[in-house]
Amino acid sequence: MWLKVYEIIHKRAIAHNTKHLIRASGNDADMDQPVGAPSDLTGSVRTENRNGRGAVVLLCDHASNFVPPDYGTLGLDPKDLVRHIAWDPGALPVARAMSVLLDAPLVAAGMSRLIVDCNRPLQAPDLIPESSEDTIVPANRGLDAAERARRVALSHAPFHAEIESLVQCRSAAGQETWLVSIHSFTPTYRGVARPWQIGILHDDDRRLSDALMASLDAMPGLTVGDNQPYSPADRVYYTLERHARSRGLPCVMIEIRNDEIATEAGQTAWAERLAGLFQSLSVTAQEGIEA
Repeated sequence: MWLKVYEIIHKRAIAHNTKHLIRASGNDADMDQPVGAPSDLTGSVRTENRNGRGAVVLLCDHASNFVPPDYGTLGLDPKDLVRHIAWDPGALPVARAMSVLLDAPLVAAGMSRLIVDCNRPLQAPDLIPESSEDTIVPANRGLDAAERARRVALSHAPFHAEIESLVQCRSAAGQETWLVSIHSFTPTYRGVARPWQIGILHDDDRRLSDALMASLDAMPGLTVGDNQPYSPADRVYYTLERHARSRGLPCVMIEIRNDEIATEAGQTAWAERLAGLFQSLSVTAQEGIEA
């Protein structure tokens, strides 16, 4: 039942002008948040540099830890809302810096994944997680169909509607589009250390991932994860499957260990490193076309 409600809401969202889908408080500077600080990105979805001319389109599914006031703290200790369970700390500042360096559009979800996870299919058991890692989320337990549909309408539907609108506009204009999703992960998980500073996630489309991993592997001191610490089998590839794979567009998911991007200096360093790699890929692709 609630899936049918979602479909109605989603169709209405697509029909609206894009400006009705992009809601956030404050100005662009509000999106710069140090790791561990609450995010000021509070709308359903926000797009920056929508008319960027670069090939890369950046996506940030878990950009914000914002919970609408009527949900309180979801029954959690407020400290839990700045933990990784609520968002991907550091991912948004990296994505924003890359957006500038690559002249790339950036689409960022504006609510915590504890409200609804924009990077999960609607049928996923963890679309609205009742627990995350070892933490129970009291306000997410036993939700009825109406509340699930409301959560989807708050964030999931407008986020994906905006990506669809953007990709369709670029396609109509004949713009090359590579979808790149930026995430962060914790240094340890359930007591097990994760050695990778960065992970490159991909399915059988390796047009971007192989070149990225080869370049990163050549950098001294880096341990690069190939489908680590997650892989598409973990249901983390939904956004790219929906918007890139369905259209045959090159895509890749980038996971950065969040202690690497816990400071502005670290965020800038990783943004510059990754932007440089994508700039090299763009030059190589253009040379191939001209040849």
